[in-house]
Amino acid sequence: MKKVEDYVRSIPDFPKEGIIFRDVTTVLTDADGLTLAVDELQKLLDGVECDVLAGLESRGFIFGMPIAYNLHKPFVLVRKKGKLPAEVVSQEYELEYGTAEIEIHKDAIKPGQKVVIVDDLLATGGTAAAAVKLVEKLGGEVTKIIFLIELVNLKGREKLAGYDVGSVAVFEGE
Repeated sequence: MKKVEDYVRSIPDFPKEGIIFRDVTTVLTDADGLTLAVDELQKLLDGVECDVLAGLESRGFIFGMPIAYNLHKPFVLVRKKGKLPAEVVSQEYELEYGTAEIEIHKDAIKPGQKVVIVDDLLATGGTAAAAVKLVEKLGGEVTKIIFLIELVNLKGREKLAGYDVGSVAVFEGE
């Protein structure tokens, strides 16, 4: 029986020498891989209270949307700055070289709602930590954060300490 890891393409020395890039497009382009990925992510939510799923741009949309559909839950977009048309709440976060900002519609999450955050990759944890802050600014409670892939050497879980974090496939290296 195949695992999600079997569908992930590993590209050495991209984007720079010494890095092994974990490419999820090969998961998406295989019907069995995509089904397995969504099913395994959804299993991480067994027993988790959830009113809303929030997907991080852009692959969190791809993996989070079918889970929201399967669970008959609303789906909220967490986008890069300037992409949402209505009133937003913003959160800046640190990148390796500089900063970035993500946003969520101000009315997307109601106070007290239990929220699951979905993304494809846990690396340093900066984007997910910023998403947690956005949810909490709106009065939501993050009940779980799920990822398809985790790069353990980048220690992203440390930025998410105190939250329930789950990942389907774990890879060593950067």
